Amino acid sequence: MLTDENLKALIEAIIYVAPEPVSLDAILGTLEGEERGRVKAKLEELMEDFQQAPHGIQVREVAGGYKFFSKAEHHEVVRKFVKSLKPPVRLSKPALETLAVIAYRQPVTLPEIDEIRGVDCGGVIHTLLEKKLIVTAGRKNVVGRPILYRTSRDFLVHFGLKDVGELPSLKEFEELAKQALGSEWAVAETGLPSEAMPEASNPAAEAPASAPGESGETPAPSPAPASEDGE
Repeated sequence: MLTDENLKALIEAIIYVAPEPVSLDAILGTLEGEERGRVKAKLEELMEDFQQAPHGIQVREVAGGYKFFSKAEHHEVVRKFVKSLKPPVRLSKPALETLAVIAYRQPVTLPEIDEIRGVDCGGVIHTLLEKKLIVTAGRKNVVGRPILYRTSRDFLVHFGLKDVGELPSLKEFEELAKQALGSEWAVAETGLPSEAMPEASNPAAEAPASAPGESGETPAPSPAPASEDGE
């Protein structure tokens, strides 16, 4: 059986990650074996905890469920901050497929990417550069000296990775892509040759050292608390 402390922490985490209000039944369905009365009591304790002055957010019961909201007294500052945020990054399936090739084969040239995907990826590369998910990494010492591309610090931030050595399996990368970039991309639909996607440990050995300011631990993506008026 979970301790009171662990139970309350799990309830908090469930409500935090949920994009919509979470019902008590949904929480109970996740915490198998826990009594309804005990979970309800810990939920109420959690709401009381966040109602205290040191917290800028609170747990409120809305639409038959529970959700985090910013407190009314902080709305002006929170609203100003939200308006300053960059719009979320959204990528098409071709862009995500190209990003996956770069992530697992970096540093890699455009001709190499084109060969792996079987299509011209010049336009997609431009999009990924604009969104700052990839950066140039010099030129390859072959005929024509094509530009090399690798993933950027923003890529690490979006996917919650410390460095490219933490790249997961391709299947896990798919799930990260869906969560971090709002994609419906499916690995099974990429049509990429299996050799195009080596094990996650390979990029770390082959990739060039990070540029200044592009290394170190980065925070994992997580949903931001909503304001009370939905902003």
